[in-house]
Amino acid sequence: MLLIACPWCGERDETEFHYGGQAHVAYPADPEALTDAEWAEYVFVRENPKGPFAERWSHAAGCRRWFNVIRHTVTHEILAVYPAGRPEPVIA
Repeated sequence: MLLIACPWCGERDETEFHYGGQAHVAYPADPEALTDAEWAEYVFVRENPKGPFAERWSHAAGCRRWFNVIRHTVTHEILAVYPAGRPEPVIA
């Protein structure tokens, strides 16, 4: 079980949160100009690394705010937590 540190509420059990997918995915500048294949790639194709990965999470059972987590996908260690809209921190 993960303990996730909400930037506003502090550390809570993972059951209070909803996963929101990969963080820092830019919305297309002109979505109407995309082909079906390009739109499908934007919607469905995401990175799947072994190692640090930036994810979006929502504190659904708490403050209901969105934030980002850098989580190691093999060990599930949480390496960083930061508010949505901030740049991804460099993890050494």
